[in-house]
Amino acid sequence: MAIVLRKPGVEGLGEAVGVLRQWQYDGAPMQLHPGDLGWFWRFGAEATAVAVRTWRRDGRILAVGLLDGPELLRLTIAPDAQQDEELAQQLVEDVTEPECGVFTKGTASIEAPVSALIQDLLFEHGWKSAEPWTPLRRDLTQRVADAGVRIDVVGPEQAHVRTAVQRAAFGKPTFTDERWHAMAAGPAYADARCLVAYDDLGNAVAAVTVWSAGAGKPGLLEPLGVHPDHRGHGYGKAITVAAAAALQELGSSSAIVCTPSLNVAAVATYASAGFQQLPEIRDRSRDVQA
Repeated sequence: MAIVLRKPGVEGLGEAVGVLRQWQYDGAPMQLHPGDLGWFWRFGAEATAVAVRTWRRDGRILAVGLLDGPELLRLTIAPDAQQDEELAQQLVEDVTEPECGVFTKGTASIEAPVSALIQDLLFEHGWKSAEPWTPLRRDLTQRVADAGVRIDVVGPEQAHVRTAVQRAAFGKPTFTDERWHAMAAGPAYADARCLVAYDDLGNAVAAVTVWSAGAGKPGLLEPLGVHPDHRGHGYGKAITVAAAAALQELGSSSAIVCTPSLNVAAVATYASAGFQQLPEIRDRSRDVQA
């Protein structure tokens, strides 16, 4: 059967989130998580549908990609299809030819599981290694200690607090209250939580969103930030510990996160909160094409 590339449409996004949940397991290489689609959902269901690609054979989804911007495809593949040569060849063709509707001509990057055959084929087609990222993991089979600060779970009434910390932490005005509500309306948020940490004076100092993929599966931290006025006081560690505890309550077997290796402060914060640093990974990238 032929492998078919599709945009799932809004009506097909639930299926894409569902297969991503199924594909998560402890020991898997860092890969696209249902929480990544959930976080993108802040732009709305229609925008998310435009950004998602699926590859099917005989009706079964074998790969899911998220265009996290016009030049980055975050791609993952069913565990039993990562060495499927036909699929890998089709994926490379589809990301190479602009008429296929993934990338236009120009610079592009692909994030894919390190063990997948597509990695080798992209290299053979001239794609290079990009900047390194550091994945980290914390096992959740043992009880997570208290974070040591006040932690609140954010509901619709507190959304403005969550978004304000996010905007301050990242220096960007894009995460509005409206976008929080759009994100919370998506199917992935049914297994997610937003947390805010407070100091002794009642100031909101850090925030995180955590995404469960279901009981017994790895949960994701995405995103996490500390207000710039309150850095250097251990709140990054505290909110990270709180995130791990929240995922444990949701039934996750482990907590995972990935950050640019050059962000040594972030790597150190996650490590201080009990996360184990894993081998670096790199996207594949290509230069500008004529």
